[in-house]
Amino acid sequence: MKAIIQRVSTASVAVDGEIKGKIGKGFLILLGVEQEDDETEAKVLAKKVAGLRIFTDENDKMNLALQDVGGGALVISNFTLCADCSHGRRPSFIAAARPEKAEPLYEYYCSQLAQNGVTQVEKGVFGADMQVSLVNDGPVTIEINSKDLKR
Repeated sequence: MKAIIQRVSTASVAVDGEIKGKIGKGFLILLGVEQEDDETEAKVLAKKVAGLRIFTDENDKMNLALQDVGGGALVISNFTLCADCSHGRRPSFIAAARPEKAEPLYEYYCSQLAQNGVTQVEKGVFGADMQVSLVNDGPVTIEINSKDLKR
């Protein structure tokens, strides 16, 4: 499972011009579910992201987590994070989980964020053509692969 976390001052997602999720200060999380992922991957990744200390404290050091700043999370499913660009010019998405597997894991990941203390968890619409807007704060952008967390 792959996540791109962007520290934002605001973010929203719309489908067909209608806002489906919106947060103020917090994380915009693009989440890619791979074929071999399971609930363990989602649980480990959610715990890591919920505790990620990338907000600045009074000494201007990245030392505060979402809960410390009262931040929210906007989670967007994004199978293109699983792209393989090693051959040719058109990416292969064969590593991405099929929707019938990916959607329940996406939902489970979101529930695990809440279980780990994130009080506002907003979502996009799985499989929809979404328009995501954000103001990246910093900018701060972090990539995490759940496979790296198991080491």
